[in-house]
Amino acid sequence: MPDLPVVVIGAGPQGLAAAAHLVERGVNVLVVEQGPGAGAAVSEWGHVRLFSSWPELIDSASRRLLEQTGWSAPASGYPTGAAWVADYLAPLADALGDRVRLHTTVTGVARQGRDKVVDSGRRGRPFTVHTRDRHGVEDRILARAIIDASGTWGRPNPAGADGHPAVGEASASALISYRVPDDVSSFAGTHVAVVGAGHSATHAVLRLTDLARRVPGTRVTWLLRRGSAARVRGGGGADELPERAALGTRVRRAIDAGVVDVITGFRTSEFRRDPDGLTIVAEDGREVGDIARAFALTGFRPDVEILRELRLDLDASLEAVAGIASEIDPNIHSCGSVAATGARQLAQPENDVFIVGAKSYGRAPTFLALTGFEQVRSVAAHLAGDDESAARNELSLPETGVCGGSGDVDPESAGEGCCSTPSILRIGGTRSTVLDPARSLTLETS
Repeated sequence: MPDLPVVVIGAGPQGLAAAAHLVERGVNVLVVEQGPGAGAAVSEWGHVRLFSSWPELIDSASRRLLEQTGWSAPASGYPTGAAWVADYLAPLADALGDRVRLHTTVTGVARQGRDKVVDSGRRGRPFTVHTRDRHGVEDRILARAIIDASGTWGRPNPAGADGHPAVGEASASALISYRVPDDVSSFAGTHVAVVGAGHSATHAVLRLTDLARRVPGTRVTWLLRRGSAARVRGGGGADELPERAALGTRVRRAIDAGVVDVITGFRTSEFRRDPDGLTIVAEDGREVGDIARAFALTGFRPDVEILRELRLDLDASLEAVAGIASEIDPNIHSCGSVAATGARQLAQPENDVFIVGAKSYGRAPTFLALTGFEQVRSVAAHLAGDDESAARNELSLPETGVCGGSGDVDPESAGEGCCSTPSILRIGGTRSTVLDPARSLTLETS
């Protein structure tokens, strides 16, 4: 079994970084990616600029591997997703060569000859990674260990406030998007609604408000589940990620200028198709109508179906790896940075299985690329037998100003915790109170 590869699922930033660390340690590794190229999911939001700067987006072992090819790291600046792929992820995949297998979808992972129920001889069996290529040809890969870095991009949360699609959401899907828009020109002169409070929603609001400034008759409505809008507008002075702080400043200006209507405490229960477009209905009966397009940007959730024949320990509420749930739970951690996590916290009941990256965080929205790089560094060290290095914390995070997440959605709880501010801003075009920019929500979803 030592001759078998460690199979890494996903050729995104964390999957490729895991491979680079394993290669550096002389461990056989194979990365399988369902997309046509490295960073396929990142490419889908290639028009969005990241909050992290270039030095925070490059893994240490990956840098060392790339520099052997003559590659030079960008020294500064904030890349778009497309630039991150073109200038880092694609060259990294090229440097890893035939260790990266594209157009390969993982359909399931198990122990060879053992389903989930069987105890006997389980630990000593290799893993079987069931795959299907783009031509529909099925195969099995034997592996000594599994690193699942497949992310959450493929499973956006629905707009419905109870975690299920709202009534009518599926039938209205032609008028609902779950991605940050790139070209918004087709919405000129129409009414567009954005549902969500994170930075994907903020990006969408800013693109649409820029359009509203240019084209009279364009209306933008921002629907927030929280009872206050205070936590959705950037990190301000407390945020050491300057681009994220700048994002908050821009959206504050849009709200203060009345370019966007913010409606708080709006928990979506229904979408209705009308002759003039969509009407969105809240749990309390409020309605927002005449909507030409809705953007539901309420975060993502993990898909663990491919791991169903393995023995996992996932948190019941976050669907995150149980060993890190207490460190990332937005219901508990209202301010400050999320702690580093490594192989010990990520370990599963199924030996030598690790879920890393955004997927390890489940539904928690506080994931940063640097956190994932530290995860895979530690996991690779463990798999190489260097438990001393695996136990070490080599992560230094900026102060992110991250404050309470989706758990704080009700008016009666909006004032709790260290991030609380008064109820907010422009509701139906009427200005109320002023945001304290040092105490607002900052979540990196890109």
